[in-house]
Amino acid sequence: MTTATPPVLAEYGDSAVMVTVDSADPERRRRRIVQLRDAFLAHRPHGVTDVVSGLESMLIEFDPLVTAPEHLLPILELVDEVASDAATAMGRLIDLPVVFDTETGPDLESVAHELGASVDDLVRALTAHEITIVLLAAAMAPMMSGVVLPAPVARQARPRTDVPPGSIMLAGANAIIQPFPGPTGWRVVGRTPLTIVDIHRDPPVAFGPGDRFRLRAIDASEADALAGGLLGDPARRVTP
Repeated sequence: MTTATPPVLAEYGDSAVMVTVDSADPERRRRRIVQLRDAFLAHRPHGVTDVVSGLESMLIEFDPLVTAPEHLLPILELVDEVASDAATAMGRLIDLPVVFDTETGPDLESVAHELGASVDDLVRALTAHEITIVLLAAAMAPMMSGVVLPAPVARQARPRTDVPPGSIMLAGANAIIQPFPGPTGWRVVGRTPLTIVDIHRDPPVAFGPGDRFRLRAIDASEADALAGGLLGDPARRVTP
């Protein structure tokens, strides 16, 4: 079967190619890149040294003494058919409990004001729709698309230098969860009490691209009861 959104390959130096998907729909591009990457990794050809995923692209690095771009394109087209025919079924649905207040979400009020909404309206909007993991960013932070708001959310004019782990952050029409303390230019609107990345666990996360989160507003007492749990633990997953 031939997909309506075939991969497009462009040389990226002499030892890498950039792969994108030809579609006008950004959500389709992102979904197809996730599917394409998973299928490519499952059939990883000889000579490929690394695969780096972006939000709407995939960089394939290779040993030029072993393979070449013209050899990779037929493989990409083949795995794209596999990706199209495979379970493009949606990933797991995972419960994501979040405390939304001005302590855990220092930008909650300013984001609501920017969107012309009340804080309650913003929280309702964030918890009304599932959001999908499109990639694992630095430190395995899950980045999600599918945030439905009246307008894109602007980044911080001045980045924060020390954001706590578990922080739920927005920028544009995307969301991301801070796995470890660190800086960010994203807007912080809440925090989950669950552990995002457990470096003592193999694998260190219990979620991946294609999985979906359903944000659920909780209060401080429920957050205390949930503290220490692992995000994506099977006991927390919601049946798709």
